[in-house]
Amino acid sequence: MKRIIFLNLMSLINMIYASGQQKYADMVIINGKVITLDNDKPIAEAIAVSGEIITATGSTREIKKLIKKGQTIVIDARGRLVIPGFNDAHVHFGPLDPDYIELRYTTDPKVIAEKVKAYVARSKPGQLIQGGHWEHEMFTDKKWPSRELIDPVSPNNPVVLSRADGHSVLVNSYVLRASGITRDTPNPFGGEIQKDPVTGEPTGILKENAQSLIKTNEVKIVRTEAEESERTLQGYLLALKEARECGVTSVQVPGNGDFEFYKQLLDKGLLTCRIDIGQSLTGDTSLLSQFAALEKKYPRTGNWIRFGYLKAFIDGTMGSGTALMFQPFSDNPSSSGLALMPYQLFENMVLTADKLGFQIGVHAIGDKGNNWVLNAYEKAQKTNGKRDSRHRIEHAQTLIPSDIPRFAQLGVIPSMQPTHCISDKKFCAKRIGTERAKGAYAWKSLANTGAMLAFGTDYQVEPLNPMEGLYAAVTRKERLGEIGEGWFPGQKLSMTDAIKYYTLGSAYSQFMDDRKGLIRKGFLADLVITDKNLLEIPENEIMKTRIDYTIVGGKVVYSSGH
Repeated sequence: MKRIIFLNLMSLINMIYASGQQKYADMVIINGKVITLDNDKPIAEAIAVSGEIITATGSTREIKKLIKKGQTIVIDARGRLVIPGFNDAHVHFGPLDPDYIELRYTTDPKVIAEKVKAYVARSKPGQLIQGGHWEHEMFTDKKWPSRELIDPVSPNNPVVLSRADGHSVLVNSYVLRASGITRDTPNPFGGEIQKDPVTGEPTGILKENAQSLIKTNEVKIVRTEAEESERTLQGYLLALKEARECGVTSVQVPGNGDFEFYKQLLDKGLLTCRIDIGQSLTGDTSLLSQFAALEKKYPRTGNWIRFGYLKAFIDGTMGSGTALMFQPFSDNPSSSGLALMPYQLFENMVLTADKLGFQIGVHAIGDKGNNWVLNAYEKAQKTNGKRDSRHRIEHAQTLIPSDIPRFAQLGVIPSMQPTHCISDKKFCAKRIGTERAKGAYAWKSLANTGAMLAFGTDYQVEPLNPMEGLYAAVTRKERLGEIGEGWFPGQKLSMTDAIKYYTLGSAYSQFMDDRKGLIRKGFLADLVITDKNLLEIPENEIMKTRIDYTIVGGKVVYSSGH
């Protein structure tokens, strides 16, 4: 009996001794200006990480106690800003095409023709030429381009060049002939074949659902299976490289993506950002059953590859003049935009998917488009019962005043992209007038009603770099800068809030705010260190800020070397 008591006593002593032993960290960041976004402990100097998880935050003196020589990786922030990793809540992420003709920021349409000509010169007759990101509102004449721009340099090749928003394309005459599109071709529902007002001939601009008419009859480039696989792999690696260099540690893809390829990248240790992948919203119960099986395979409880939300489009864009508005456009009184599906069909799809427990995100730009989506979500709550659905409106660009408080009331997340504001403000008031423009990108008004915003970029529509989004959110000014307080300055955000919506807000939108988006003990160690203090620098320095470290799951995936 004495021996048993003695052994139990020794066991208790060992337990007490073991509990007092120091557990050393795998990684620490010291001497930083750590903005945790954690209300309980908003500021720190240092962070300790074990495995994928943050194990402590505090002073450098405290965290240094967790360093074991030869075991712990030590990053000296040297006074630099440390914040949660950026989480892009709306990004068209996937393998990059090295042959894609980049037309972003083009101001002279002749440059488009020159780039197409150069690509045709190294292509085979009949080979498809693709490119995009042009924005006619940036052209010096602000006019839509037409097939006459590219026909002379591409007589024997199909050419398809997407507008920056992806809701309109420019095609050449080769494509129009292959598609059977003539002056007599009617507009499909939710689409427009732009036609010359004098001749009636198609100009080469196809908007929204009219893009579904495109047939290219291109000559296929023959590659072996191994060549095609390697090309795809390199495309993914290029995209991942861009993400980590921008400090993007998580992405949410609003639509289809290759789950299995990302799983292969993860298994090979090549996946350097976390990813949610959604599917298209449908009312087809057999498809929804397939989606449910996919969601079970890649559940919300996972941290790397997860099933996201079901995506739909209710309207087009402001730039293409296809956003669904209550009243006609100020610069085109004959049009109030386009509904991309009848409302009742859309509502039925929402009710069906909501009943089965899916999260839904709907692209809506115009004030009527946003109103329709809110109405459908409200109907779903009344019909199926209220739950923590966290349904989203992607973009939520233009809102009537009475719809702004409905986001918080219904628990709907405005998933917004700040750079769209400074891209669209050049023509927004022209398109819809000053009064309606007051409801465009109403970040502050939405936040004031209690809505949790989620920020992203809509990459590749806009650049992936979060610094451009932060700049847009706090200034609402042209990228090159401008005098004054910015466009409708009452909607500007503080830098802290802008960062919050790009991290914690985005994590909330994907049901991960319990383990991501804050620098807090027990949370995932997704962190970035910037070369400038975003909370202190002048606004003209924000977009010049660079990422010095990107850390995902406690591993350094990018270092600038500085």
